[in-house]
Amino acid sequence: MASEKENHVVNGEDEEEEEKMEQFFALLRNFREARNRRKHELIQREQEEISKNKKKKKNKISKLGDDGEKSSWVPSFEWEDFTAEIEFRRPSIIFPPSSNNKQEEKKQEDDGLDLNLSLSPASS
Repeated sequence: MASEKENHVVNGEDEEEEEKMEQFFALLRNFREARNRRKHELIQREQEEISKNKKKKKNKISKLGDDGEKSSWVPSFEWEDFTAEIEFRRPSIIFPPSSNNKQEEKKQEDDGLDLNLSLSPASS
């Protein structure tokens, strides 16, 4: 009889352990399902944002009248572009020569010194 009580107690403990294990695995399943749902929601939201951005870009492009293709035209210049005569709409402004140049020449003659700077090496 003692062995029957021990078996019954052991069976009772086993049942409790099995219930706890079932609860634990149920928690794990619920956690995985919740994680997968959240992951799916985030992916779906990201895809929606990407599609919205594409639509916005398309709308901007269509407003500009461009089909989204880059222009293949590259500007090029010929020598004739720079040698052609230029016709101005108005006559160019001609400034009178300044009187400062005349005064500088007189000063140079008076002092006898050459005050012009030059980059050529000094001769000795």
